[in-house]
Amino acid sequence: MKKALVCGAGGFIGGHLVNRLKSEGYWVRGVDVKENEYGNTNADEFVIGDLRNPEVADEVITSDLDEIYQLAADMGGAGFVFTGTNDAAIMHNSVLCNLNVLEAAKNKGVKRIFYSSSACMYPEHNQMDPNNPKCSEESAYPANPDSEYGWEKLFSERLFLAYQKNHGIEARIARFHNIFGPMGTWDGGREKAPAAVCRKVAMAEDGGSIEIWGDGKQTRSFLIVDECVEGIRRLMSSDFSGPVNIGSEEMISLNDFAKMVIDISGKNLSINNIPGPLGVRGRNSDNHLITEKLGWAPSTPLRKGVEKTYDWISEQIQKKELEPVEA
Repeated sequence: MKKALVCGAGGFIGGHLVNRLKSEGYWVRGVDVKENEYGNTNADEFVIGDLRNPEVADEVITSDLDEIYQLAADMGGAGFVFTGTNDAAIMHNSVLCNLNVLEAAKNKGVKRIFYSSSACMYPEHNQMDPNNPKCSEESAYPANPDSEYGWEKLFSERLFLAYQKNHGIEARIARFHNIFGPMGTWDGGREKAPAAVCRKVAMAEDGGSIEIWGDGKQTRSFLIVDECVEGIRRLMSSDFSGPVNIGSEEMISLNDFAKMVIDISGKNLSINNIPGPLGVRGRNSDNHLITEKLGWAPSTPLRKGVEKTYDWISEQIQKKELEPVEA
């Protein structure tokens, strides 16, 4: 039986990844500063611990592990990443997690490590045209990310590759493009655009309106979490280190995405575009490299994933409304 450690197992993608590994017969240890919010983990062992502390990394990374999946990071959606008020924490906390995990893995002789990077590390100047963004893997340099979150991801990619070069770590690096789906954060300020829009539509009264930040013409591609986990597993099973995009090529504007969610809801709602944190004007996954190296690329239609996510978020809202009010 193979043994794996999922760092960030209390998070959205981490929870889904734990369950995927268990379905494949792995023994899985999870670690996070919190338990999974929706109980979405079947880990054999779950450690509540802060990977910014090297002693925690040293505890959970044991020499009998076959694989480590490093997804632990300080992150969130545009309302968290692009305001500028969280920059120091984002860089400090995430880098510490990566440094401690790599050093403990080196010391314990655990070779194969997956690292979750982000499309936020791509140069801002290549993503100014919402209809023609450039996010092919080789376009990362000259570097010019649009946020400190992106700079941290770019630095950490280099960190993993340096440990590969100097210490024999077998790094596998993926750049995620806007992963969404059930069991993910949908309120509180750290949620990403798909969950936020689904929440707004689900909570809106028929005949009302929802707010979308910016002019709504900014474009993105969104990937359902099941496809993300499939990509992670295929990359880890390959002999390709990456970095490689894991995302959809089905690009859509934020206003059109909102219209899709409204259509799924069956409600009659209008869109009110308001000022807000935006990020780049356009972003879309380029899947040429993943197709070449892994013989696979995500293919689930966006609407199918949004339907699942909207239904799940609607259920969460209904559950919350039924919760008793504390006196």
